Amino acid sequence: MRIMDHNRSRYLHRQTTILFLQLIAIFFLCLVTGSNGASSVGSRKTGKSSSVFSLFNLKEKSKFWSESVLHSDVEDLETTSPGKASLQNYTKAGSVAGYMKLLEVDSLYLPVPVNFIFIGFEGKGNHDFKLGPDELERWFTKIDHIFEHTRIPPIGESLSPFYKIAVDKSRRHHQLPVVSHVNYNFSVHAIQMGEKVTAVFEQAIKSLSRKDNISDTSDDENVLWQVDMETMDLIYTSLVEYLQLEDAYNVFILNPKRNIRAKYGYRRGLSESEIDFLKESIPLQKKILQSGSKQGSVLALDKIKRPLYEKHPMLKFAWTTTEDIDTVEWSDICVEALENYDKLHHGNETADIIQRQVLQSMNGKNEDMKLLLEKELKSGEPAGLQAECLTDTWVGGNRWAFIDLSAGPFTWGPSVGGEGVRTVHSLPNVTKTIGAVAEMTEEEAENHLQGAIQDKFAVLGDKDHHAIDILLAEIDIYEAFTFKHCKGRKVKLALCEELDERMGDLKDELQTFEDGKYDDSHKAKALDALKRMESWNLFSDTFEESQNYTVARDTFLSDLGATLWGSMRHIISPSIADGSYHHYEKISFQLFFITQEKVRHMINLPVDLKALMDGLSSLLLPSQKAMFSPHMLPLSEDPALAMAFSVARRAAAVPLLLVNGTYRTSVRSYLDTSILQHQLQRINDHGSLKGKHAQSRSTLEVPIFWFIHNDPLLVDKHYQAKALSDMVIVVQSEQTSWESHLQCNGRSVLWDLRRNLVASASSMVGLRVTHAVSLFSYRRPLKAALASTAEHLAGLLPLHLVYSQAHETALEDWIWSVGCSPLSITSPGWHVSQFQTDTIARSYVITTLEESIQLVNSAIHLLVMERTCILALVSIVRNKYVSSKGNLTKTSAEKTFKLFQSQERELVNHYNSVVSLWRRISTVTGELRYADALRLLSPLEEKSKGFADFVNATIASFHPIHCTRGREVKVEFDMTTIPAFLIVLGILWFVLKPRRPKPKIN
Repeated sequence: MRIMDHNRSRYLHRQTTILFLQLIAIFFLCLVTGSNGASSVGSRKTGKSSSVFSLFNLKEKSKFWSESVLHSDVEDLETTSPGKASLQNYTKAGSVAGYMKLLEVDSLYLPVPVNFIFIGFEGKGNHDFKLGPDELERWFTKIDHIFEHTRIPPIGESLSPFYKIAVDKSRRHHQLPVVSHVNYNFSVHAIQMGEKVTAVFEQAIKSLSRKDNISDTSDDENVLWQVDMETMDLIYTSLVEYLQLEDAYNVFILNPKRNIRAKYGYRRGLSESEIDFLKESIPLQKKILQSGSKQGSVLALDKIKRPLYEKHPMLKFAWTTTEDIDTVEWSDICVEALENYDKLHHGNETADIIQRQVLQSMNGKNEDMKLLLEKELKSGEPAGLQAECLTDTWVGGNRWAFIDLSAGPFTWGPSVGGEGVRTVHSLPNVTKTIGAVAEMTEEEAENHLQGAIQDKFAVLGDKDHHAIDILLAEIDIYEAFTFKHCKGRKVKLALCEELDERMGDLKDELQTFEDGKYDDSHKAKALDALKRMESWNLFSDTFEESQNYTVARDTFLSDLGATLWGSMRHIISPSIADGSYHHYEKISFQLFFITQEKVRHMINLPVDLKALMDGLSSLLLPSQKAMFSPHMLPLSEDPALAMAFSVARRAAAVPLLLVNGTYRTSVRSYLDTSILQHQLQRINDHGSLKGKHAQSRSTLEVPIFWFIHNDPLLVDKHYQAKALSDMVIVVQSEQTSWESHLQCNGRSVLWDLRRNLVASASSMVGLRVTHAVSLFSYRRPLKAALASTAEHLAGLLPLHLVYSQAHETALEDWIWSVGCSPLSITSPGWHVSQFQTDTIARSYVITTLEESIQLVNSAIHLLVMERTCILALVSIVRNKYVSSKGNLTKTSAEKTFKLFQSQERELVNHYNSVVSLWRRISTVTGELRYADALRLLSPLEEKSKGFADFVNATIASFHPIHCTRGREVKVEFDMTTIPAFLIVLGILWFVLKPRRPKPKIN
């Protein structure tokens, strides 16, 4: 009996050792599985996949979203009973997420349709430049289609001319990443218009242009012309509607002939000389007021109907080059309207031209121009009129913008010290690239060839070279020269004909190397050179319509591609301010007008309330409702508010370097927003500044504190208004002219802190300028207030700012800071374009998508951390040590797997409902139906939260099973157990005990 007990004891020891080793092996297996699962939780990669049509990009193996990941059939994941095969797959998966094949979502793609429309590139524009379908596809439909939505952290002194833009990431208080999970997937389509469309725009430039200086009597070639942008707006909008391109973003690239107007630019309203004429002519002012709104449409373009054909550019992107027959109806109507316009206004006097232009603006669709002209003319002293900047780019009110490569060039941006300023070389120039090559003289060509020969043979040096090497060097020189300066020219150079003859002689010399007296290596070189020359067609007599990829063309097209890429980054999908911006059905604007003295009534405030409320309403989407609550808060009657104002008011000496090179220091009085915000929050905690909608979940309150002060006052040294996390600060003072850090075409931009007055830098005390400076200023701080409110509502930033991942900060590019929106600098207008409206809607959508992705990823991470290997350990222990009665119990793995199966269907349903909403939102935003996308945001929030809650509940139900013990595991002890432990401890002590160091004996 004792022998049997002893054998049994030895058997148990042996089984215990084997079990111990198995547990260690499985434990390390779980660690490996866990590390693989946890790797998907690391930092997000910014690399892109090869496919641009995928909707989702998942982590781990860069696996894209597919139908196999979205489990449409739940039966694929379920089994009728927890069989051995399913149970083994469950435990081998390492985690619940591994078994379900769920990965964290890394990227979600929003489609963005973009059309690049080329006008004047069919061979009839400037320098007869022609782009073929292959070049359009090569250069413009393969632009970087995918890039991330980005957020710009709080910016430091961005307007100081001596400081570089720097973001302060320590001030970030939001959980959304700077580089978003949401990516833009651009569907870029290039369309080339025909000759008739080019003729329409050339006729429009000629008919709608006026002299910038009405007193200029120079020849037309030396005159600067201004093209009326308000009328051109009608032509662009009409073409977009005719081609049925309203559901895409359209960027026009114009290349009209320059002999129409030698130098011209685009502008709304009057020029500086026309404004001076209007100010001095009182009868003209009265005549305009008496005319009222009798004038009809400038161009009769409303009669144009949409084409009846089905094939158009947006139909599966069918068009690359339009035929004249496709646009003949639109072209004929436009040409007729422009000819009638010429006949009607031909030979008009200056007063008639100015009257027509003013009435057109007063009866137009731009509310800012209407309000300005009506108020200034009725005042009897139109001192608030100003000339806008002449530009060669423009962002329209609808979904279109344009670049005119034949206009300008012009400059604007920071006066000194800024980055990314618009210069005369910012846009590609057809004349200086394509035209320069086409107009090269014989002498210049010979100089180029001689320089190339000297450079080539300078590399060869004075060493002796074989004749074949000299011939090959000569062929390389001629090949490079002819490809660049001879091939594809309409007018051949005499030098090219000489090179043609010389190339014939070179062929004859190469053929002599076929004789047997030359080495095989020399023969091979000669044979390769002959084959290369036979494939050339460099000196053909006919001009090739396909146009070759010369260095000049490639340089021009690459620069143009970079400019168009900038349009996508700055106006179509710009970066937004750091923050979470949610969609609310109602926006309640709490307007607090803070004055030094008490004002009897709201109408006595020096603020145009109607213009302000119209401007704030334009920032809302059609699905939103605006509410206004104006309040007057005199500092003399509110000690707490007066104290907050006094504490926040500070002064600073700001260095300025003006356009003319003059250096001076400007002492500025300003409100420190950090201090002011803190003080106002303390007042608001007592409830004195809270509105009635402060606690509403469907209404967002936007407090706007409008400080009206007598002395010159700014915000944070450089601003007229600034958006904070919970309020907007605006300042208005009595200063009539304040020289800003900006310039436009070499002239300083003056801000009017009080009224919209035109001032010149030469009128400022202690400053003289050598050239006249007459510039625009902002109508009170209305434009700045709307821009700051747009940033507070949806994160909109000035058009020149964009986040750079390479620099990890914000970069400036002022090319697209144009148009009459609150976010541009070249116009005092505050009309919100459709680009900005879409950006606002997209900001709301992306915030909800981002939060949904984070919530879903956190839930999936919990499933990744829920190990199934641990269940296998418990199962092994229970299978090895059974009860004394010999009845096997169900293992923990089987119990957990059975519980998981009961929850799996519901878990997959929750998951699929979230993914389905992601897909629907992506689809409708790709069709620019933002109203439909906004309606899906609330269900998405509910579904995402429901999925996360269900995951938490499922995991919580697993853990009681882990802790349950079916039976106690009985381990038998006998007299041999204790000695065994003592022996093991002795061995460990002997191995691990510290050893004495041995003395070294030399």
